[in-house]
Amino acid sequence: MAGSLGSRALLVIDGKPRQLAIGSTVDGVRLVSVSGNDAVVEVNGQRVTLQLGGSPANLGGKASEGTGDKIVLTSASGGHFVTTGTINGRTVRFVVDTGATNVTMSQAEADAIGLDYKTGERGYTSTANGPVPAYRVSLAAVRIGDVQVYNVAATVLPAPMPFILLGNSYLDRFQMRRENDRLTLEKK
Repeated sequence: MAGSLGSRALLVIDGKPRQLAIGSTVDGVRLVSVSGNDAVVEVNGQRVTLQLGGSPANLGGKASEGTGDKIVLTSASGGHFVTTGTINGRTVRFVVDTGATNVTMSQAEADAIGLDYKTGERGYTSTANGPVPAYRVSLAAVRIGDVQVYNVAATVLPAPMPFILLGNSYLDRFQMRRENDRLTLEKK
C-alpha cells in the first residue's frame, strides 16, 4: 500500500500504481476496506491486510526465490521503520532496531512461529531494563520482500514484545541509507 485518501487506497499491483475505491476490483484485486495506515484486499477469496509503506505482498502469483538485493522501507508514525517479513517461512512483523545486536523476539512470538529456541544456547542478555535470561539461536532464513538472508543470529527473550526487533545480525549484511522518511537496505 502506497497511500490512502478517504475511502480510496493507492496500491501497486504488478508494478503499476492503481487507485481503488472500497468494493472496486482492479486486475483481480478487490479493496475491502481502508484506513490511514492499512488496507484489506481480497484476491482469489484470500484476504490480506497491507500496511502503509509495507513490504510487497505476493497474492496468488508465483512466489519469488528471494534473490533480491534491495529493501526500501517508509517510516510509520513515530518515525519507526516497521515491515512485514518472514522467519523460516512464517509471517512476522519487524521494527528496524540498529541498537539491537541480534534479531530479537519474545518467547511467545518464537512459539507462534514454531521456532525450537529451547535447544539454543541459554544465557543472559542486557536490555534497557537490565539483564534478562535469553536463548541464542540461528534462524535458517529471514526474508523481507524479495530479499532473503540465511543463518541469522537471534535472541529469544521471556518478555512480551509488540514487534520482532530487526537487529544488526540482519542489518549488518546491508548498506543502509536513510533519506527523510525512507530507509534503503542494499545487500553488501
